[in-house]
Amino acid sequence: MSILKFDEVPYEHVNERVKRKLIHTENLMTVIVDFEGGPWPDADPPHNHPHEQTSYIAEGEIVFYCEGEPDQAMKAGDMFAVPPYKMHSIKLLSKTARLVDSFNPVREDFLK
Repeated sequence: MSILKFDEVPYEHVNERVKRKLIHTENLMTVIVDFEGGPWPDADPPHNHPHEQTSYIAEGEIVFYCEGEPDQAMKAGDMFAVPPYKMHSIKLLSKTARLVDSFNPVREDFLK
């Protein structure tokens, strides 16, 4: 059994605005992503990946951008899904936000 006790696992600092903690099995990854320094004047650069993704907004407010879809203002309690290879991004509207992302298959690029 894999366990992550939040207070016992350090964050991985992705950049000055983003840090994360993750847990995974062979086929599924869950990532807690904390965003700070908001509100941001611009969105993060759009990106895509071959993984299916679902995201739960645990705290804060964002704008979610997804290729071919209307921009969505979202807040804590809202969720979104991203199909493989679809360009997407967020912009932080609040001071901070926490997203809980799930990926299938595991994002090997997130592993050390």
